[in-house]
Amino acid sequence: MKRILLPERSDWKQQAEALGFNFHSMYGEPYWDESRAYQFTLKQIEEDLEDVTAGIYSLCLELVDKAVQSEQMMRALQIPERYWDWIAQSWKNSEPALYGRFDLVYDGTGPAKMLEFNADTPTSLYETGFFQWNWLEDQLTRGGIPKTADQFNSLQDKLIIRLAEILEAGDHLHFSCVKDAIEDRATVRYLQDCARQAGLQDHFVFIEDIGVDEQFQFADQEEYVIENLFKLYPYEDMFRESYGPILPKTNMRLIEPPWKAILSNKGMLPLLWQMFKGHPNLLPTYFEQDTDKTDLTSRFVRKPIFSREGANVSIIEGTQVTEEVHGPYGGEGFVQQAYCPIPQYGEDFTVIGSWVIGDEPAGIGIREDSSKITKDLSRFIPHYIYD
Repeated sequence: MKRILLPERSDWKQQAEALGFNFHSMYGEPYWDESRAYQFTLKQIEEDLEDVTAGIYSLCLELVDKAVQSEQMMRALQIPERYWDWIAQSWKNSEPALYGRFDLVYDGTGPAKMLEFNADTPTSLYETGFFQWNWLEDQLTRGGIPKTADQFNSLQDKLIIRLAEILEAGDHLHFSCVKDAIEDRATVRYLQDCARQAGLQDHFVFIEDIGVDEQFQFADQEEYVIENLFKLYPYEDMFRESYGPILPKTNMRLIEPPWKAILSNKGMLPLLWQMFKGHPNLLPTYFEQDTDKTDLTSRFVRKPIFSREGANVSIIEGTQVTEEVHGPYGGEGFVQQAYCPIPQYGEDFTVIGSWVIGDEPAGIGIREDSSKITKDLSRFIPHYIYD
């Protein structure tokens, strides 16, 4: 695994904007950064990232299977009791999942370590699955990278196939996200395009514009009943909305399925460690209130059970906070995870996002930041495979 400095394409911003990538720069800072790229060997991709991603995902499914049968685990995950049966039934019915993203620490050697799993509402899908591939093809044509280079990236093909497996050709699928969220809207727009290629009829509605009637039917702004809904909105927030209690009563199909709520918060990290203590791809993690934290040293990372984009995450050494990100989370409690050194290249720290589509690993995206904590504005860096 090497970081290779490259000249930027002179017209990449024009290309990005022509392709709908309008958030390539945010608040005057670059989000997409092609002044460098990460080079992997095929062995590193296949053995250290692809196989590891598949393995960790299988552990997560074992956790779901155990959690739906355990009141103690469901309480630890801060899932309200009124939703337990609904979640358990969705798992029993084998309701299919669409996607998810593991955040991994990997430096090219040794086992990759999972920092967390974005199982419910991961973003950076468009830039990983589409624009990064566009960069690869363009660089191959221009000679910017070796002619035999490839990329670990089958996201788009797998998304189209998976959507066609979840629903039938001609089915209506609504897509939704919150207003005033540029990256979320881009993710949803990309998925809408994939849905059309899968033979589905796609519709868009903002979360705030969805209504519900006395028959527990949800409808869009044009009063069209929503049969199937992809919602880029976390289950933990939906459970606390006024319409939350109606969710188990409706016939509306949700993507992601309700059982994903078990994997969508950081409470799953200590539960995974309890089940698979010592696993080479997991980090020792405990609930903050746990009295026995055998594997936790004086250097650890404190994370809210519910959090997004690094908010309210802090790195602690002894009694000192050495780095932190402020935010609105933490009311439901925290977990403490053993600190794992983040690979550093120059002044930048690197985290790999490894994607699962359905049950299959499907590609990676890389984020860089001058901070050890990856945030919403951390730069996206492309990659390629070359031996």
